[in-house]
Amino acid sequence: MKGNEALAESAMRAGCRFFFGYPITPQTELAAYMSKRMPKVGGTYLQAESEVAAINMVYGAAAAGARVMTSSSSPGVSLKGEGVSYMAGADLPGVIINIQRGGPGLGGIQPSQSDYWQATRALGHGDFHIVVYAPSTVQEMADLAYSAFDVADKYRTPVMILGDGMLGQMMEPVVLPEPIDPATLPEKPWATTGHAHQRPHNVINSLYLTADELEKLNFERYERYAVIERDEQRAETYLTEDADVVVVAFGAASRVARSAVNAARERGVKAGLLRPVTLWPFPKRALEETIPTAKAYLSVEMNMGQMVDDVRLAVSGRAPVDFYGRTGGVIPTPDEVLERICALSEKVGE
Repeated sequence: MKGNEALAESAMRAGCRFFFGYPITPQTELAAYMSKRMPKVGGTYLQAESEVAAINMVYGAAAAGARVMTSSSSPGVSLKGEGVSYMAGADLPGVIINIQRGGPGLGGIQPSQSDYWQATRALGHGDFHIVVYAPSTVQEMADLAYSAFDVADKYRTPVMILGDGMLGQMMEPVVLPEPIDPATLPEKPWATTGHAHQRPHNVINSLYLTADELEKLNFERYERYAVIERDEQRAETYLTEDADVVVVAFGAASRVARSAVNAARERGVKAGLLRPVTLWPFPKRALEETIPTAKAYLSVEMNMGQMVDDVRLAVSGRAPVDFYGRTGGVIPTPDEVLERICALSEKVGE
């Protein structure tokens, strides 16, 4: 399947029955797949009049307790930012797909990773985080789309899957998860589903006019974020046990980086790969485990240098951190990354 199609099919198998979106390359196949399949599983597909409308429809369906998803690509996700902040402020779960393209502005339709800052730092206004996953294969797109709804419901938070045009458009074999019957999902006692059972009225809201009340809610929310940081960090390590140079890369760039690491090993250079699967929370513990042996780190990204900030924070001055990136939709090659690995290895080996 195409990555975009795998995301859509897996989301429906996870019990998603509402999709609201708007077409934009390179994620349009996801919406097109949903438009065909959602009615067949008793769900609702609606092409909104804009990205702004789509995210507010997600807010409404989530408030009613539904499993709901939207998807877009970089400029469209920017338009959704206000609505995502409202969802975070109302403690609403939902899944947001971003299949990144080059930017800023309209940029181009080629793959990019330049929305890392947006996803992990500033998707919307106010004090909040969202969980951000970065798949590197079509199989992982399917797996993460399936589990993202459970994580969103567990912590009552929006969850983003941050892919890119390469992963969205490429085709790979995929084993799809078993479908869930939405009727068997746990109830959401906070949802606005009426009060036939004589429970108190539920109110979904992100407006609090009393400063003390809003501060208390933000403190409580950050206690939940601390649990997410403790329990939900995910990363994959490859040949890092004895690596002198640890390459840190996510998503499509990690596929290139893995090839470069293998080529470096063939040359006798001890290189390894640390691939963050969660971008927030950033997998600090996995990186910490490489500190005793690593002599240097190389952050490889399809941008001008964004995740490298988190790598430097996690390394905390205990080893040099270098960066290599291509931008504007250009994908780095294994040979380019190999050259940087070898140069860095020579530098720290002196």
